[in-house]
Amino acid sequence: MKIETAEQGAPGRVTEDRIRVLPNAVVVLDGVTSRTRPPDRNGGWYASELAGELAGLINATDPLTDVLTRAIANLAEKHDLIPGDSPSSTAAIVRWNDDTIDALVLCDTPVVAFGQSTRVLEDTRLEDLRPDPDILRWKNKPGGYWVAEADPVAGHHALTASWSRAEVTRVIALTDGVSCGVSDYGLFDWEDLKQLPLGEVLDRIREAERGDSEHKRWPRYKTHDDQAIARIDFSA
Repeated sequence: MKIETAEQGAPGRVTEDRIRVLPNAVVVLDGVTSRTRPPDRNGGWYASELAGELAGLINATDPLTDVLTRAIANLAEKHDLIPGDSPSSTAAIVRWNDDTIDALVLCDTPVVAFGQSTRVLEDTRLEDLRPDPDILRWKNKPGGYWVAEADPVAGHHALTASWSRAEVTRVIALTDGVSCGVSDYGLFDWEDLKQLPLGEVLDRIREAERGDSEHKRWPRYKTHDDQAIARIDFSA
């Protein structure tokens, strides 16, 4: 097995994305800063704390939704986080044993498995609500989108999949600052990310964004986003 990672912050800022590599799992998180959060608690802080909770909770058998739910609850209790008024994070988890690969995604941090076919596990609920100018009113609400924050219920709204390890050669987990290269910009297809050098992937996305600094070709609310991707090669 071989695990590769690559990450970088948007130009001029410290990244709020986090990657955590564990003995039997990889966690990829995209921290989101609350508008009214305390100054020492931004999205990067939350993602770091959540990664630590997950590292202590992930085991071989518990459903990943239960693990994420407990991690959110522990974090909220330790730091007195208030639903709707706290930093938050998307989440992607890939866990494996000798027979099975389990995956979880919450919000826009997809997981893609490659093998006899390409299988994409993605949560599009946030993207589906993008036209709403007051999108935050839908956060962690029925009919809206779900993200790890202060309400543990969000963990049970994550999407999951399981695959036979014998049928999977590689898996990637990536934040939307990288998946945009496939889903929004059309620079790559998923199969390209199975094999391209990860640093090259990040650089090509940055180059494309610099060439569209006025957001005309690809309408978006900011020119650059933080980037994080992990690739697990089960055939190495």
